[in-house]
Amino acid sequence: MTDASFPAPLRVALVGFGLAGRVFHAPLIQSTPGLQLACVVSSDPAKVRQALGEVEVVPTLDHALQRHAIDLVAIASPNDTHVALARQALAAGCHVVIDKPMAPTLAEAEALAAEAARCGRLLSVFHNRRWDADFLALRAAIGSGALGEVAELHSHFDRFRPQVQARWRERPGTATGLWFDLGPHLVDQALQLFGLPASVSADILAQRAGAQVDDAFHVILRYERLRVHLHAGSLVCNAPPRFAAHGSGGSWIKHGLDAQEAQLRDGLRPGADGWALDPSPALYRAADAEHTIEAPLPPGRWTDYYTGIAGAIRDGTAAPVTAASAIETMWVLEAAQRSTAQGCVVAL
Repeated sequence: MTDASFPAPLRVALVGFGLAGRVFHAPLIQSTPGLQLACVVSSDPAKVRQALGEVEVVPTLDHALQRHAIDLVAIASPNDTHVALARQALAAGCHVVIDKPMAPTLAEAEALAAEAARCGRLLSVFHNRRWDADFLALRAAIGSGALGEVAELHSHFDRFRPQVQARWRERPGTATGLWFDLGPHLVDQALQLFGLPASVSADILAQRAGAQVDDAFHVILRYERLRVHLHAGSLVCNAPPRFAAHGSGGSWIKHGLDAQEAQLRDGLRPGADGWALDPSPALYRAADAEHTIEAPLPPGRWTDYYTGIAGAIRDGTAAPVTAASAIETMWVLEAAQRSTAQGCVVAL
């Protein structure tokens, strides 16, 4: 008999065990009180067991739903499978988490959200970079008024990957390419800070020899006086700052990427010594100051996402990322695609 003060954990089926499932979702689910990783849907049981031990591996979501009383389905499979798998999970009475992007198209995302509402089930998207250490610090700096009225934000996610890789993200297909890989992160962060822009202008392109899909982008979110520049490239061996924010009250700059992804890749888990700590401080200079000062960052908190999901399912509170906010990100993703195709500014 289960003690009412310690309810049975929510049983989770994780669909997909590529980079997203293996590095992000599985470790965070296993580290979250109140969640139990019941099974993994994968065509490669050996890879799953090498990483996770004796967790059950099943070949399809059908098998998972038939064999287990699943409460939550976490979808970390290729982007073109998100909608069909989410619908299947909702029809089975499960709550759903989808790795970004929510869907290949805005219309599919809106229909999926409506379906979840009809089913009375939680639908959330894994926009984990709301809890990057640098983004938490930037959000706090803007919220405190330290930058005054922000005039421009440069948000870069640059890497040096000159060789095209044989993986689905770099092959022609539905919702492949860098814009649908990194774009959702950068757009979601910008919307968390400033809301929806008035319009979008974009240049989404392929730069590497042999590239079959886009591998670089520069997208400008246009507000009344503010401009937000979202940039990613695959041929950047000396990266500019991850964030550079400038306003009437000062400037805030941060170099380097959040540490949590690299730590998870290296096998470090939440709660370990040094987890989510970024040793590289931000640089802040007030408009009336003579010198730039170092501003330490708080620890990153990717663990907040699944903790929030567990709480939302149990208590009926809002999800840490709502379907409505994920749909707003989809609006911008599609507007940028139209801007690139038409060579014009697209109004939202």
